[in-house]
Amino acid sequence: MVKDALIIVDVQNDFCPGGALAVTDGDQVVAVLNRLIAEFERSGLPVIATRDWHPQRTTHFNTHGGTWPPHCVQDTKGAEFHADLALGTGAVIVSKGMAENADSYSGFDGVDARGVGLADLLRERAVERLVVGGLATDYCVKQTALDGLQKGFTVVVLEDAVRGVNLNLDDARQALDEMKRAGAAIRGSKNWADD
Repeated sequence: MVKDALIIVDVQNDFCPGGALAVTDGDQVVAVLNRLIAEFERSGLPVIATRDWHPQRTTHFNTHGGTWPPHCVQDTKGAEFHADLALGTGAVIVSKGMAENADSYSGFDGVDARGVGLADLLRERAVERLVVGGLATDYCVKQTALDGLQKGFTVVVLEDAVRGVNLNLDDARQALDEMKRAGAAIRGSKNWADD
């Protein structure tokens, strides 16, 4: 039997409505993900939540030559997970974007509290398939899914548990198409395990 892990990407206040880099309807992924968190916990399967954890000064921000307005700065309200996201005590948090010169869109660029990278963390737990949801479809979700495939994992992206930035109108749809072309399965949260 394939061992699964739920990867929740960056469901943080700054990416939700009212945040510094709000994704339209970003908070709507929370209820779907909460249902899956409960499902994975009941099954004894890993739940891993990635987060942007930027320093105050980073070339990722437009205040220091980057693309994005300041967001998810370490130890700020904006960097906290959405208040309704029901991460259990067993969830592992993977932090990324901590270097002053790093963009770190992918969860695979991050480390847990022990300093262990996501790929090693998953291999420690004998995970083979990643079930991915969160924010944003066209950036951190996409890069996490593509890197997961590149590192040899099977990847399922939850179409109803992701939302896009859409700097260009169709960016999220194109990101889903790109992930599918790379080998990811794009499924709804109720049928993610269908083979």
